[in-house]
Amino acid sequence: MNRLKLLSSSTVLCLLAACGGNAGNPGEESSAEAQAQAAPVRLAAATTTAAMPVNDASRFLHQATFGPTNYEINRLAGMGGKAWMAAEFAKGQSLAKPYFDRWQAAHPGQKPSGVQFYEIFWRNAVIGDDMLRQRVTYALSQIFVVSTEDSEVSQWPRGVGSYYDTLGKYAFSNFRDLLQAVALHPMMGVYLSHMRNQKEDGDRLPDENFAREVMQLFTIGLYQLNQDGTPKLSGGKPIETYTYADVQGMAKVFTGWAWYGPDTSSNRFNNGAGDPNRDVLPMIAYPQFHSTTTKSFLGASTNGSAQADLKVALDKLFNHPNVGPFIGKQLIQRLVTSNPSPAYVSRVAAAFNNNGSGVRGDMKAVLQAVLLDTEARTLAMDADSGKIREPILRLANWMRAFNVRSRSGDFLMWGLEDPLTGLGQQPMRSPSVFNFYRPGYTPPNTSIANSGKVSPEMQITGEPSVVGYLNLIQGAIQSGLGNNHDMLPNYSAELDMAPDADKLLNRVNLLLLSGRMSTTLRGQIKGVLNSIPVPNGNGSAAKAARENRVYAAIFLTMASPEYIVEQ
Repeated sequence: MNRLKLLSSSTVLCLLAACGGNAGNPGEESSAEAQAQAAPVRLAAATTTAAMPVNDASRFLHQATFGPTNYEINRLAGMGGKAWMAAEFAKGQSLAKPYFDRWQAAHPGQKPSGVQFYEIFWRNAVIGDDMLRQRVTYALSQIFVVSTEDSEVSQWPRGVGSYYDTLGKYAFSNFRDLLQAVALHPMMGVYLSHMRNQKEDGDRLPDENFAREVMQLFTIGLYQLNQDGTPKLSGGKPIETYTYADVQGMAKVFTGWAWYGPDTSSNRFNNGAGDPNRDVLPMIAYPQFHSTTTKSFLGASTNGSAQADLKVALDKLFNHPNVGPFIGKQLIQRLVTSNPSPAYVSRVAAAFNNNGSGVRGDMKAVLQAVLLDTEARTLAMDADSGKIREPILRLANWMRAFNVRSRSGDFLMWGLEDPLTGLGQQPMRSPSVFNFYRPGYTPPNTSIANSGKVSPEMQITGEPSVVGYLNLIQGAIQSGLGNNHDMLPNYSAELDMAPDADKLLNRVNLLLLSGRMSTTLRGQIKGVLNSIPVPNGNGSAAKAARENRVYAAIFLTMASPEYIVEQ
């Protein structure tokens, strides 16, 4: 079969500068969504009566899910954002842990690995029915980081799947419950070393790792904030939220916690007689290892049982005025835009502080405030708006937009973390607790830095990752991806449209760019498409030409800065 000729890296980079295998049918689908994938997307005519224009629906889904599908665009356009979110809140959760259990039952005597997490991650991201929950779970995993890059964590792949499920379970719950579930999950205990943390004794002091990060990264941040996310100042300088003494006091709270088990013996605390489900069940308190001295932090003091001390600490953190703007802004950055206005942050923080019924920390209210805010829905296309679309989202977007399905049913994804051969990213495998990139990262010596803005995803952007992404996505578009090309797209609708360059571009524009493709980019891609003549009939030459037009339209769109910068 003729293939679209692979572009050299230099050619692609020149194109970017100027712009500013037969995939086959992987199988019949029984769901209404899968059956609707090949149908033409309703365009302008639908906007006269729809609750949301289709272009806006596509853009909303880019923010709220791992990417729009033809079916979901039409569904959202008909019901509007608020009703769509309410329906998503009511859906059951697509889980990771049961996949590990099924795998283990099918492979007796073998131990699962991180590969099994990648398989279920991509399966749920691409075809999971709870698409909002899956996207929010991924965003939370970049805030409450646990990473298999850590050799201790990597030994517990089922536990990692359980941790990801825990983030999803509480994604639509209350932040206070989420915070406690994170603090007591054994994978967080292993990763930030408060698992088997012991009380002070002689020269031994409690481990301070989790105590520091639960404040710095998970709740209140380094500096006191106004509700709009701007720092409070004293003498022109930011005011720190906590001191080293607060870290020491908090560290004592997180002593005496270790693996789940039916008893609290010292042997079990030290991982002897391990319970078979200790990797997925919350840590329990071992009183003999919990500090019995007063624990003072953030203006509070406590000296009770491990459970009582934990409640005081987490309540104190949860009720700190920083949490709403600190967490709210990061959710905005992960889902909508890197540089939200202070007013936008303030509105989201207000929803965190009070959901309208006097409840603090209602995650549903926070997510509605993030995604339904006027600034989110009317974001202008200018240099200060939007965010870099990180590589994992780009790949997931393509997989959902073009109905990728797994021949095996298991989404046999291989490693993606190598920036030269993959994406430079792998879910739940960030290099540190600070995620793949920090929310306040500014690329030095750039116009972004000169304007006082941030671009977090630029921290993992460089020549190797740019070239690696282009190579990977071009190969995937043409031949699928995964072990033995397990995951294949269905381009049946696009192939039907291929002889008409405008129809094909309309579809690609809606699915990938929410109808925002510039006249310049459209003209450039159309010129490439028109350079590929499509013979009449259904012979092999006509088939190859249609395929090459589809490959070119998708690849050149996904290689463009207009796609890489999500607005």
